[in-house]
Amino acid sequence: MQRTRLDTARIRAARRVIDPVFLDTPLYRCEALEPDLGCEVSIKLETANPVRSFKARGTELVAAKLAATGASAVVCASAGNLGQALAWSARGRGIDVTVVASRSATAAKLDRIRALGARLELVDGDHESARERAAALARRDGIRLLEDSLDLETCEGAATIGLELAAAARPFDAVLIALGGGALATGVGHVLKEAAPGVEVICVQPLRAPAMTLSWRARRVVTTDSADTIADGVAGRCPLPAVLGDLLLVADDAVLVEEASIVAGMRLLLDRAGLVAEPSAALGVAAILEDRDRFAGRHVVTLLCGGNVDARAYRRWVGAAPGRIR
Repeated sequence: MQRTRLDTARIRAARRVIDPVFLDTPLYRCEALEPDLGCEVSIKLETANPVRSFKARGTELVAAKLAATGASAVVCASAGNLGQALAWSARGRGIDVTVVASRSATAAKLDRIRALGARLELVDGDHESARERAAALARRDGIRLLEDSLDLETCEGAATIGLELAAAARPFDAVLIALGGGALATGVGHVLKEAAPGVEVICVQPLRAPAMTLSWRARRVVTTDSADTIADGVAGRCPLPAVLGDLLLVADDAVLVEEASIVAGMRLLLDRAGLVAEPSAALGVAAILEDRDRFAGRHVVTLLCGGNVDARAYRRWVGAAPGRIR
C-alpha cells in the first residue's frame, strides 16, 4: 500500500513540541446550525488561540527545529495566517522572521504580522509571486525557506488535529476540510485514514480558486491562471506535486463551492453560532449548504481553520451592523 510523506509517530511526538495553547481545541456539536444545514454538525474550533488559526501547530515544529540547530532566521511566503503563526513561534526563540506577502493580502493579517515582530515584504501579484520572492531571499541570505504544505512540519503539525478528532468521544461520518496548499487536508487525512478509516475525508475549495481540486480529480498537477476568491487563505494557483501525491492517498472527495455559499456560511456561523470565521473557514459549511441531500442524516465535522478577517470586508460580506464586530 502506498504511503504518504507523513509519519504518525512523528505526529504524535509533535504534540510534545507544540505549545499547549494550540492543542486540544474545542470540538462540540453545534445544534444551532443544524436546522439550516439539515444534518448533525460538530465544529472543530481552530480560532481560539493567539494567532486565530491552525497554522501555529506547524510553525511551532519549524521554530523548535530551527532553535535546536542554532539557526537565526527564516523566511516564508504567506497570505497572512502562516506569517502570523511563524512570527509568534519564532519570537520567543530568538529567530528573525521575514514574511513575503502580496500587496493585495488582507490588511488585518499584514498588520498582525508586523505587530508580532516579523519583517514584512510586499510584492505585486498574487501568492505565487510571493512564493518566488521568498525563495529568492532564502537563496540570497542562506536562510531557511519555510514552504507551507511542502515542508512536513506544516503537514504534521496540522495532523495533530486529526489525532484529536480520532480521539473524539462521539463518532462522526465525515470531516470537511478547507483545501488550499494541502497541509491541513493531507495532515488530518493521513491520521484519519489510519485511526478512523470509516470517516469520509472531504476537501472543499472555492470554485474561483480550484487548482488543487482540479489536480486531485485529474490525478496530476493542474495549474490555473487566476485565483480570484474572497477565501484568500486557499487561493493558490500552482499545486505542489509532492503534496498532491499525499492528497490522492487520503482524500475521498474534493468539491468546489460558489462565493455566495462561502458568504452564506460565514453569516450562518456568526448568526447561529456566534463565531467569526474567515472565508476559508466557512468552506465546510458552504459545502453542506450546496448539497444538503448528501449530508442529510449524517454527523459531519467541519474544521474552522481561521478567524482573521478585515472588519470592513467582513461586515460587508455578512451584512452585520458595525457594532457586531470590532
